[in-house]
Amino acid sequence: MTYQVTVIGGGPSGLMAAIAAAEQGGKTLLIDKGKKLGTKLAISGGGRCNVTNRLPEEEVIKHIPGNGKFLYSPFSVFNNYDIIDFFENLGVELKEEDHGRMFPVSNKAKDVVQALLNRMSELGVEIRTETPVEAIQYGEDHHQVILKSKEKIPTRSLILAVGGKAVPHTGSTGDGYSWAKKAGHTITELFPTEVPLLSKDSFIKNKTLQGLSLRDVNVSVLNPKGRNIVTHRMDMLFTHFGLSGPAILRCSQYVVKEFMKGHRPVTIEIDALPDEKEAVLFEKLQKEIKDQSKKTFRNVVKGMVPERLLDFVLEEVDISRDEKSANISNEQLRNFTHLLKKFQVNIYDSQPIEKAFVTGGGVSIKEIVPNTMQSKLMERLYFCGEILDIHGYTGGYNITSAMVTGRVAGMHAAWESIN
Repeated sequence: MTYQVTVIGGGPSGLMAAIAAAEQGGKTLLIDKGKKLGTKLAISGGGRCNVTNRLPEEEVIKHIPGNGKFLYSPFSVFNNYDIIDFFENLGVELKEEDHGRMFPVSNKAKDVVQALLNRMSELGVEIRTETPVEAIQYGEDHHQVILKSKEKIPTRSLILAVGGKAVPHTGSTGDGYSWAKKAGHTITELFPTEVPLLSKDSFIKNKTLQGLSLRDVNVSVLNPKGRNIVTHRMDMLFTHFGLSGPAILRCSQYVVKEFMKGHRPVTIEIDALPDEKEAVLFEKLQKEIKDQSKKTFRNVVKGMVPERLLDFVLEEVDISRDEKSANISNEQLRNFTHLLKKFQVNIYDSQPIEKAFVTGGGVSIKEIVPNTMQSKLMERLYFCGEILDIHGYTGGYNITSAMVTGRVAGMHAAWESIN
């Protein structure tokens, strides 16, 4: 029996594609090699599932620095607001949190996954889990999916929604790249994004600041000339291997891109007091130590930054913990303020792509029709989700991209195979 639409991959984009195809009346099959569907959705947002983001479309696309502009076309068909309506119509109430992030009111990712599974069952989508695909044979009027079991499944349209290479325990192990290449597609260089960074600086090796988190700081990536490439203001964390936390994850792809140009190590610069100008801060402290000359300098500046960072900076600039304010030289004070504003860490690598949250690179978007997600090189072949060379920051942006491209791919795959 020939299916009208076959979707390979049961992540956010694959589930959305199967639902969209079946809603158009296409006889739809969804194949996944894992035991369960929606594994990546189930662990996203710390198990609460950050379904999408409510920011204006422009802003959402800005938060998808890896080819986000490609999404203008698919967004004109189905966008982040449509995702919110879609889930609320399925009975999943959503609530908005900081930076526009949308979560189920229940705080349970499994409610989101279950709603998608229920919708597929209502629509009669055939589901085959624990069904690994061995190969794909492309044909003129239909394609064939060849399973590891050697069974052949003919289908009019085929949607590849198999994910990238990040978070492999959810099943995204890069299977789809060879199938895309077989259809003539280019795979751009794969690299980790939204990934913790590694440093060999002595204070990291000695675990001096391990476990310390800094709130609402500016984290910048510098190029070899010391110029700023990007800055993100968020929280960050010192770890036993280097740096992590939201600001670091956001900056990580820019660091990795510098490595790809042959620049290593790359400097990360942390501004612990982003609301203060360095010169103004220096003058303010000058006045304070004059007014409180009998106090220890440490007591005068206590509370400006977390204590562990403060003690580290004091040691770096050679000010002892019990040094009186009256004895602090201008040079020491200048070095102290400079280090709080421009604390530099040398990054020599990132964790591997398997430890990243998101894959950078993938099927070249130049070879995809943006408003249908169809291959420009192969009839009735569609792509959606993380297999594409599109990547965003964490915060609901990647799931938005996956669901939007999935929805558009499913609709058009069904229309093409039915008509």
